[in-house]
Amino acid sequence: MSKILITGVSGFVGQAVCKRLRQDGLHVLAGTTRQLNSDAGPERVPLYHVPEIGPETDWTQAVSGAEIVIHLAARVHIMKERSSNPFAAFRRVNSEGTKSLAIQAAAAGVKRFVFISTAKVTGETSPYIGFTERDLARPEDHYSASKWEAEQALADIAKTTKMEIVILRPPLVYGPGVKGNFNSLFRAVHAGVILPFGNIQNKRSLLFVGNLADAIALVSTHPNASNQTFFVSDAENVSTPELIQRMSAALGKKARVINFPLSLVKIGGLLIGKSGAISRLIRSLTIDINHIRTHLGWQPPHSMEEGLKETARWFDRR
Repeated sequence: MSKILITGVSGFVGQAVCKRLRQDGLHVLAGTTRQLNSDAGPERVPLYHVPEIGPETDWTQAVSGAEIVIHLAARVHIMKERSSNPFAAFRRVNSEGTKSLAIQAAAAGVKRFVFISTAKVTGETSPYIGFTERDLARPEDHYSASKWEAEQALADIAKTTKMEIVILRPPLVYGPGVKGNFNSLFRAVHAGVILPFGNIQNKRSLLFVGNLADAIALVSTHPNASNQTFFVSDAENVSTPELIQRMSAALGKKARVINFPLSLVKIGGLLIGKSGAISRLIRSLTIDINHIRTHLGWQPPHSMEEGLKETARWFDRR
């Protein structure tokens, strides 16, 4: 039985991945930087505590005997940035920390390293057909730039070691435990806030956490995934108004969306310090998942409707 180390297991993606792998009967170990009052992680798996993730982190004990590493831990978008040099902070964790872990994993004899990157390494606004793995990298923020640097470092490691590298590039991930802008939009819909987004005519790819966990489980062991990069998302794309309608239906609420000039929406976002969030609601960012479908035979097991209903149930239980 393969011994699998998951980093970032205490996050909402990590918990879903851990649960999925345990359902498959796999031997799972977990790594986290959070201070938990237990030596066991989600699903009661053995837990390794690391003080931080960076170039000096010692993963020796955690990777010892592991055959597969699934690297989820990362510095993600910070709502209130406090670092005086944000890019350096992102690079330290996402680029240098990933490289260090991969080098130590290869030295320990790990057979496969699965890295969760981001669809945004190819940009913030996609062409009509959606981004594909053939598109050039054009990261536009610190987070995606640091993830792209990590991808390049992993490619170099794959050339000089026997360890196989698999990279997944998801778009925005949602599901029980989601935070950030998706949670804020869900909260607004739940509260019956009138949202001025009716005029937005965009398309966005999203990914339910259960679908991501399923894809991770597949690429961790599938022989055809070796040294491949895959975009992964739900089977459909939605506009912002459509997403709000679907959120409302999942919550059992009436959607309250009105048409409003996009220029005024943008100005409003600027005035309240949410210009970045508003831009993401307006832009189109879709991805083509044909490669993972044809190469590995993967299909998302959950529909977007099912994913949003599961998120709504979690939201109502809070």
